[in-house]
Amino acid sequence: MSIDIAAPDNTTIPTGPTTTTTTTTTTTTTAAVPPAPAPAVPRPRRAGRAPARPAPAAAFHSVGAVTVVLLGLVALGALLHEPVLIPPLAASAALVHSAPTLPLSQPRSVVLGHLLAAGAGYAALAVAGASAWTAAVAAGATLGLTHLARTPHAPACATAVVIGLQAPAPARFVPLLFGATVVLVLMELAVSRIRRGAPTYPAYWW
Repeated sequence: MSIDIAAPDNTTIPTGPTTTTTTTTTTTTTAAVPPAPAPAVPRPRRAGRAPARPAPAAAFHSVGAVTVVLLGLVALGALLHEPVLIPPLAASAALVHSAPTLPLSQPRSVVLGHLLAAGAGYAALAVAGASAWTAAVAAGATLGLTHLARTPHAPACATAVVIGLQAPAPARFVPLLFGATVVLVLMELAVSRIRRGAPTYPAYWW
């Protein structure tokens, strides 16, 4: 006996003597809709794109550390009659303590950058003698050398300028320069460990 069975889509399917039930299942998948991003908070137009002001505690630590280091260098320079170290190292101290995560502030750049500057300064001095022209050439050579050596440190150019203008005795100047840069690095290392929330320094040693 033949039986007609109505399919889910209202189509009659003829069958033979055996009754067969056909079921059609349709699965609908709904893709998850990501949440809408939060609207950007507009900054005041007068604020510009400059970084935010540091917290008072962070500013106090930075200023205090730089001042202590510079006072120590002044005392040492006065003792050894080499006060010309102050200009380049003041710039280095400000850079290291204000932006400790930059490549220019890392120990490799601070120490080797100033030593390369000393080499460039004394080389230019040996060729042309002390003058403003010599200082300019030495500073330019320092900039190139520090980039080639992967030790970028802009304040090192001031070391080359000091040597080109003042012609300090290398036997006293270079050891003092090396010691001063090491003190700067160690001071920032100590400050980064003492100050809560301070960036880790150094980001790399070499």
